[in-house]
Amino acid sequence: MIETPYLLFLGDAPDMLAAKVAIGIRDWRPENAVAQIRLPGCGANLGLTDMTLAEAKAAGAKTLVIGVANRGGVISTKWKDLLIAALGMGYDLASGLHNLLRNEADLVTAAKKHGRILHDVRIPSVQYPIATGEKRTGKRCLPVGTDCSVGKMYTAMAIERDMTERGMKATFRATGQTGILITGGGVPLDAVVADFMAGSIEYLTPDNDPDHWDIIEGQGSLFHVSYSGVTLALIHGGQPDALILCHEPTREHMRGLPGYSLPTLETLRDIALPLAQVGNSDCKVIGISVNTQHMSEDDARAYLAEVSQRMDLPATDPYRFGAGVLVDALAAL
Repeated sequence: MIETPYLLFLGDAPDMLAAKVAIGIRDWRPENAVAQIRLPGCGANLGLTDMTLAEAKAAGAKTLVIGVANRGGVISTKWKDLLIAALGMGYDLASGLHNLLRNEADLVTAAKKHGRILHDVRIPSVQYPIATGEKRTGKRCLPVGTDCSVGKMYTAMAIERDMTERGMKATFRATGQTGILITGGGVPLDAVVADFMAGSIEYLTPDNDPDHWDIIEGQGSLFHVSYSGVTLALIHGGQPDALILCHEPTREHMRGLPGYSLPTLETLRDIALPLAQVGNSDCKVIGISVNTQHMSEDDARAYLAEVSQRMDLPATDPYRFGAGVLVDALAAL
């Protein structure tokens, strides 16, 4: 188990999107976020108190979490002095990057010297099966996006929270490093060998009560040439009963791909639903989740109203305005 609370390390993140791991912890487990620590030139700011390693340690922080999700998932050499110093001061380290802490000889040496633990949450801990496609009891919902980092995890967590508050049976199923750090468990899907990805999601969402909902954390996008594979594995392994379309309308291009524009919500619906119906012929698109963080409230509400009318589906920003209309639609299935 990773000891809490955390000191969130933002390193030299160029922008807020690059710090999405730390942002997720701040938003969904604020009690575990003691402070932030940044390097010169960092372009991200969580609005938490900036503390030194010593100050955060005195405030109770036990684990330094690398809260950056950079392209390629690498541990920068620019971070090393601070990471080694943290180990020397009694911190454990936790990371969800592809570049593993345990493969960095200097970090391993420092951890052994000071009796600390290196947590790589992107390491599968289970030998997952090949997917069978067999129907499982219970219900499942999967957010799918027009792009990466549009709010699929926030949508899933907001739905689970609303369902739980209503007394409904629901479980958020984490499939990425941020979700795993927030909830303490899940499948690091993009680190699973390709042949076993869909099977890992079957494993993650087993038979359950008929009225229980697994709310599966979405990943990637069918339209993102870098990360479409994980999305299809979620669609087929999850066998969702319901899809929620997720979108961020202010994007000028796909995340990290300047030459690619985002698809429309209609295109997402028309591609994702037939793929989902391969594994579950009864799957339906039940709503739309829009990330409106870069829009004024008036513009956001106007956009949601237009999208809802155009597509004849309930639409909301579940983090900003609540997930109620999405939960209503799921409850009606």
